Formats: sequence, structure tokens, C-alpha cells
Amino acid sequence: RFLAEIKTTANLQHPHILSLFDSGEADGLVFYVMPYVEGESLRDRLTREKQLPVEDAVRIAREVADALEYAHGHGIVHRDIKPETILLHGGHAMVADFGIALAASRSEGGTRMTETGMSLGTPHYMAPEQAMGEREITPKADIYALGCVLYEMLTAEPPFTGATAQAIIARVMTEEPRSLTLQRKTIPPHVEAAVQCALQKLPADRFASAAQFAEALGKTDYARPATRAGTAASRAVARTTAGQRVLRGVPWLLAVAGIGTSAWLVTHQPRPVPPPAERFTLSFGRGAAATDATGSPIALSPDGSRIVYLGQDSAGARHLFLRGLDRVDPVPIPATVDAIQPFFSPDGQWLGFVQDNKLRKVALAGGAVVTICDASGAFYGASWGDGDVIVFSQAGRVRRVPAAGGQPTDVAVPDSSRREAYRFPELLPGGRAAVFTAITDSGPSLRAVTLRDSVVTPLGQRGMSPHYVDGGYLVYAEQDGTLFAVPFDARRLRLTGAPQPITDNVRLGPAQVAKLGIARTGSLAYLSGSAAQSELVLVDRDGRAQSLPAAPARYAGPRFSQDGRRIAVTIQDLGRRASGTFPGDVWVWDLGAHNFQRITFDTASSDAEWMPDGRRLVYGRQSAAGGIALYTIVTDGSGRPESLLTRPSPTFESSPTPDGHRLVFRESHPQTGRDIWIMPVDSPQAARALLVTPFDERNPAVSPDGRWLAYASNETGASEIYVRNLAEGSGRTRVSTGGGAEPRWARSGRELFFRSRDSVYVVPVTPGPEFRAGAPRALFGGRFTTSNVTNWDVAPDGQGFVMVRTPEAALEGTPLNVVLHWFDQLRSQRR
Repeated sequence: RFLAEIKTTANLQHPHILSLFDSGEADGLVFYVMPYVEGESLRDRLTREKQLPVEDAVRIAREVADALEYAHGHGIVHRDIKPETILLHGGHAMVADFGIALAASRSEGGTRMTETGMSLGTPHYMAPEQAMGEREITPKADIYALGCVLYEMLTAEPPFTGATAQAIIARVMTEEPRSLTLQRKTIPPHVEAAVQCALQKLPADRFASAAQFAEALGKTDYARPATRAGTAASRAVARTTAGQRVLRGVPWLLAVAGIGTSAWLVTHQPRPVPPPAERFTLSFGRGAAATDATGSPIALSPDGSRIVYLGQDSAGARHLFLRGLDRVDPVPIPATVDAIQPFFSPDGQWLGFVQDNKLRKVALAGGAVVTICDASGAFYGASWGDGDVIVFSQAGRVRRVPAAGGQPTDVAVPDSSRREAYRFPELLPGGRAAVFTAITDSGPSLRAVTLRDSVVTPLGQRGMSPHYVDGGYLVYAEQDGTLFAVPFDARRLRLTGAPQPITDNVRLGPAQVAKLGIARTGSLAYLSGSAAQSELVLVDRDGRAQSLPAAPARYAGPRFSQDGRRIAVTIQDLGRRASGTFPGDVWVWDLGAHNFQRITFDTASSDAEWMPDGRRLVYGRQSAAGGIALYTIVTDGSGRPESLLTRPSPTFESSPTPDGHRLVFRESHPQTGRDIWIMPVDSPQAARALLVTPFDERNPAVSPDGRWLAYASNETGASEIYVRNLAEGSGRTRVSTGGGAEPRWARSGRELFFRSRDSVYVVPVTPGPEFRAGAPRALFGGRFTTSNVTNWDVAPDGQGFVMVRTPEAALEGTPLNVVLHWFDQLRSQRR
């Protein structure tokens, strides 16, 4: 019985409830396991301080009441609330031992009554009905016990004391507690009134719920309705006695008086107090570790009760996971391997996501994955709104499609003469309009569009990743990672007040996206800080890896020099709060000397590639406006960066021809997505397009003989590896068969390598005027970091590789930060 009871209470998951990890039996002794709480119990603090400041006492009581309201809602009564079962973590309450008293009493047949009363409750905090041995103990017994605890926090003693348990119980049954304000004049009258209501002998006379107790403690004008009603009734009785004959003659006056009294009571009821804002983190371990990805990897159901996030299982595969806030363990959602950018349907029963360059949906109750439409090209965010309509960002424009599937149509298209892109749309209530982020040279800003006529309305506010919250608020992130809420009129599409900060340090990603999910109720979850650190490793063809003796950092895009003695790599700045693409600096690691030399000093550089002379690097450099241009720099420290190419759209991911005369590079265009271009190094203005399609082409790699270009494209719906001649208008050959990205050539030109999910593949290549390749063969797999850019390289001898790996200590995944009830407080202030 004990173990069964503990198993039931282990399902309680609340920021003010101490969870249970495990339970069992050993040598006839039943046990349970709880997390360690760094702090003290409320008993420890009371022993030290005797009485607490009124504000602290009320806050702790309200936090405990919030925990009790949650447990009572799940049908669980604590039965033993006391200072010993209230732990203080950072000064905030965590209620322990849920269900233990009931479990112990059931295990012993409910007959044990000891001096401490552990099996049935503790006498000082025991409700009268509990002391009387009632079989059915309701949540109101916990309300009584919490009233006793608050009484003690304010006065240094429980309401009733005695030499024995029996003496205490006798006083509980027959006496009234002493007035709080007579013992301590600084106690506000409304606090005393709330405690008196909680300590009523009859359960029916106490608060109906723990939430009502918390509300009363927060309202300075609170007075027990029973007291007011009783006063009015006493006056009515007095008037009736004095003028009985008159009242008998006009009975309708009683009805009028009753109506008036009832109306007065209704209009003077205390305004409900919202629960305090709660902030906590969720971690899931290696079996379901949260991870990052393109767009936001998090979604909250509209009611805020469930979180879907992108996670990685123990085998390294990435799925979408579902986790209810009232559950301990996340559950993988079937058939969502490599799915990204999740979002909920308005009723919370379906989940949309992007997978294999398709927009798809799946019922959370189970069923097959359904394809809605094509999602190739630059896809940034989707929203499912009323009327079963989905809006999403594709190729820089806002589009719409029926949730049942069909051909998407444009809703908002940027002006082709301006360098801008529309991303991360969010449908507003009713489905009439949507808000979104507009990316321009001056940074991200918020706009709205009406779906009927495609009229775009600037909202006059900088920011990114807008979300609508019920009650008339728009939530958005600034470029420093601060999250704001601003009053918003969804009907008139305009802001109606000043922004208020919610939290800071929200993780930002490329393409002006904040890594967060928000429910319509205002509950939110987000990743904080920057992406996790990593390490550089050398790997042989059998997959054996050796870490380089460089300190963990955020590494990206390692490249061997021509002689194989050095590695150029980007080290991203984890402390920088910017919205561009992977800001950082280029460094060079000397494999012989085991040290780094810094090459750039602008904290805005990335994607370095060696030029054939082995002295210079070409790399992407981010401007203050968010654009990316190509620069070159010598690696011996003697020169300064030199501008190579500046275009209206970001340019990076370069690959020079062996003679160093031409440079192939990738451009990210707001309308056409990722494209591949080529230019003469001495005449950048003569750049011309090699691959400009509605699909994404990326990871360009020129062959060692300068004849062939390998690249990744999603033209089939999934990323695959292709090879084509550098000549204009040439055909292409598909090399991979089951997905592929990040191609790299062996210096011999006889092998082409690429990556697919967690594996490295090799393709034999026969030199000649025509491209001829064999079948791909897997070399090895591992938990090496991938990216939209090529995040590894092949050694000059073709026998080894340099890769980026997540350290063993970081495999637990990224904690999710959760904020609850923040908007409840804001709405209360507006009332």
C-alpha cells in the first residue's frame, strides 16, 4: 500500500512540490527517493528566527497554497502540512512528503496514534475532522494546516499548544485561536481575516480551495464574507425585533433588503489574486535531451499544459518529444525523426512540423503523419489558426495553406526593390490577420498583415519572433535576448501601451529567431544563453576519435591547411548578444605547437576557407546591419582584413578553385533562398549565378582539379549530394541515395566524402572528362555536430578528418526554462 501511494504521488510535477525520483523495498523496509534541496526547512528557519517578516510569511504561505491547489486538483491531499515538510530553496517553498502520511496510515491500518502523530498528521497542525478520526479527509484539512503554519510564522507558535498530543487535540476541538493582531500589531487585518477563515472548525466554513486562501492573503481589502454577512444579518434581526409589526405588514421590504444585501456582497467580494509568477527549468537526461535546430525547437500547447521540443535520444537520433507539465517523463512522438519547427493546432490535438522539406502534421493521439505541402527553400516558422488555416514563411514571404493540405498561396510578399524578408508569422485570434518579423538592413521589426487583402501594417516596434497572448498582448524578443510583452489591439492591429520586460538571456539564432514557445495563456518555455560548447577532434577512417588539446569552446567550420599542419576554425563568441549568423572570430590551431593564433578581431567572422597559396583565408564577415560580406586576410598576423565581395544578400561558404583565380560561394537571398554563385577573385563585380532555383543549394566544394562542383540541394524534398561541372548550364549527377550534406573532396580527387545524419560516407570517383562515381559506403558514425554550413574537413592524405563534437559532459542536453503565471499578474494589474 505504501509503494502504491508513493507511485501515485510521484506524478505530481509543480515548481513548489518536491518531486519523487524512485521508491522500492529493501529487506522489508520501504523507501522513497527525493531530489536534494540546497537550503533549509521552514522549521530550521523558525527555530533560528522565531517569527518571520510578514511579507516573507505571506509569500511562503501563498507558494504552499499554490502547490496544494495543484495537488488537490489531481485528487491528492497532503494530510501533514507543517514547517518540517516545507523546504526552502532560495527562500522559496517546496512542499515535500506528499502522500506519505496517508501511505503510512494505510500501511498500519490507520490505527496508530503516536506522540508525534506521524501516521495521521501532526497535532499542532491537525484539522478538527482529522483529529476526530474522520475516514474521509478532504483538501480543506490541508487548508487548515496551512493556516496553522502561517499563524506560527507570524507569532512564533502554532494556534494551539499543549504538553501532550491529547491536550493539543482537546484545545483544537474546543477553543478559538488568539487574535493575531493582538499579538503582533504589524499584521494586516486582511491577513488575520484570511487565517481566521482557514482555521474555522467546520470544513464548510473554510475557504473552498487553497487558491482562494492565496487570493485572500494578497488582497488588502479582504474581510471574510461570513463576517460581513453575519454583521448584516445581525442588524436585520435587530431591526426585525424592533419593528416586527411593521415588517409583517410589508413583507416585500424583506425581499428588497435581501436583494440589496446580496448585491452589496457580490460587488464587494475581494478581487481574485492571481498566482505568483513561477520560473523553473526542465532537464530530461540523455534519453530525451533537448537540443537546438533551425527556427524555434519548442512549442507549447494553446492551454500551456504540454511542451513539444526537439530532443536527442541515447542513440543520437533527433525526434520531437512531448512532455506534459504534470508528467515526469517526455514521450517521443512517432515518425518525427529529424523534424523541426513544431507548432500546435488551435485545439492542441495536432502538431505541425517541417520534415524532409515538407510541411507535415500528426495527431498527438496517434495516427499516420500527413503531408500538407512543400516546405523547401528558406522556411522560417509556421502558425496554425482558427478556420484550420496555416500561415508560414517560405522564401522570405508569408504564405497560407489549408491544414487539410493543398497549394500554398501568398499572403505578404516583400517589395522586390528592397532587401527584406518576412519570417515567423503568428495568426491572431479569429484568423483574420497575422503578425510577423520583417528583416531589413536596419534590423528586425514587427508588422501585421490582413489575410483577406494582404495589406501589411508596420507596428512601429523593433523586435523578432512575435507571439500573441490572450488578454491583448504581443510578446517579442529584442536583439539583446530580452523578451518583452506589449499591449496590443488585435482588431485594430496596433500597439496600445509600453513594452514590459519578461525575462532576459533568451537564446537567439540565425535569421532573427528567438528560441522560445508561448501558449495563448501566456505560459512560455525558452532556451537561454548560447548554444553549448564543443571540442575539436581528429578522427580516422574507422571512427576512432582523439580530442585536440584545445579548451572547449563553440567551434564551427574547421578546415585543414594545404600541408595539413594547421586547422582554421571559427570560435563563436558565447557572450555576444547579436542576431546575426554565428558571430565569432577566426583562429588557427597549430597541430605541432598545440596552440591557437587569433586571426580576426571583429567578433563578426565565420566560415573561413584556405586559399590555395596557404597564406590567406577567405571568410564571411557580418556587418552591423546584419549583412555578410566576403573578406580575405593573411594568417601570419602581418595584415588587416581586405574586403573581397559585398552583395545585397549575405554571402559566405566559399570554395576557391585550385589556381586561386575564382571563388565559388553561397548567397542567401530573401526570395530564392540559398543559391550558389561564382566570381573571378580579381573582378568580384563579374560574379554570376551557377545555381539559382526555388530550392536550397549549399555546401559548395570545388574538386582538386578545378573541374567539378559538389554541393547539397533539397530539390527532391530531402537534402542530397550532387556534382556538376563548373561550366555554365552544365547538368548534374546525384551522388547520395539516402540523404546527404556537407560534401568534401579528398586531395587526390579520387574520393568524395559527405555526411548523412550521424554517419560519414565515402564515394569512389574515377578521374576523367566525365564524372563517374561509385556507390556510397558508410565509413563511421558518431555524435559529431552538424550545421547548415560544412562543419568538418578531410585531411590532405584522405586518411583522417577533423570534426566538431559535443563533450561528454554536455550530453545531458539543454535545459528548458519555463515561466508560468507572469501574464496572470499583468492582467490583474490592468484590471
